Amino acid sequence: MHQNLVLIPTYNEKENVERMIRKVFSLKTPFHVLIIDDNSPDGTAGIVERLIAEFPDKLHILKRAGKQGLGKAYLAGFHWALEHPYDYIFEMDCDFSHNPEDLERLYAACVEQKASLSIGSRYITGINVINWPLGRVIMSYLASVYVRFITGMTIMDTTAGFKCYHRKVLETIDFDNIRLKGYGFQIEMKFKTWKHGFKIVEVPIIFTDRQEGNSKMSGGIFNEALWGVLKMKIRSWFTKYENVNEVRV
Repeated sequence: MHQNLVLIPTYNEKENVERMIRKVFSLKTPFHVLIIDDNSPDGTAGIVERLIAEFPDKLHILKRAGKQGLGKAYLAGFHWALEHPYDYIFEMDCDFSHNPEDLERLYAACVEQKASLSIGSRYITGINVINWPLGRVIMSYLASVYVRFITGMTIMDTTAGFKCYHRKVLETIDFDNIRLKGYGFQIEMKFKTWKHGFKIVEVPIIFTDRQEGNSKMSGGIFNEALWGVLKMKIRSWFTKYENVNEVRV
């Protein structure tokens, strides 16, 4: 049986965090959860710590001093995961924009299709987004078009944040050279996974915007992705990527 860890970054998610944790633990496939909390002033961490008493072997928390960006939160989670015997490491949001039941579909794509990275894709079968204003849908979709054009990747949803990595991917990527820290982090991790030759599979999902709590989206996030992707591509011309000939079990 594989060991699976779901990384969930939180900042002011008291309305969602308990419901999300219980939902993940109710799934047929066994998952552990690591909450990465950026010192939420609303008491999110306290809710998680109370639940750890109920799920002592499956629920964990990593408390950080403050809000340092999505990328740094996930990198802290990756380091934690690699210090423990997990085979598959998942990323997902706490606000139910990602349906926790789709964790099992991402897992199946890795196990059955031998993907080293499976992506919950909003755009692989059209545009599957609910409750977003039209302008944001267009901006997100065009961002993925732009990233594909600049990088050469064939991934339809390049900015997706709902993913499953095989452990080998995280052991191969040099985290010290990850430059993008906001939502551009999601693009850079996919780009480096692709450059190393890992198999990537997109799994169609329906993305539903949050019902509870506040969005963390800002204009700076898109600026970082716009210019950061261009710089990332230029840096790649001067970087050697070991091509991984995967032997999967």
